[in-house]
Amino acid sequence: MIFDPDFRNSEAKEKEANPLWEYLQQQSPEILEQVAQSATPNIREIIAQNVEGLVGGLPAGDFQVQIATDRENLANLLASAMMTGYFLRKMEQRMELDETLSDPDF
Repeated sequence: MIFDPDFRNSEAKEKEANPLWEYLQQQSPEILEQVAQSATPNIREIIAQNVEGLVGGLPAGDFQVQIATDRENLANLLASAMMTGYFLRKMEQRMELDETLSDPDF
């Protein structure tokens, strides 16, 4: 999973400044790749299912699926996947903490 900081149209004017977008643009590709790779397989599976549900899930073996969208909708999809990933990671950490605290040997 690679995040491309240049995917957004540089001519697009935002109504309001987006501090997260500005922060992401300041990060090196290596840092973004490291963050993307830190997601566990469980989180990746859930995000993949979520994105597949949003864009359609026809089996690739039976259909030649192509999806067309504009940059703004693609950016919204990316933001949704990112927020889902952060949320899922926090829930995964909470689950691990609950399991640790419920362990009678702890």
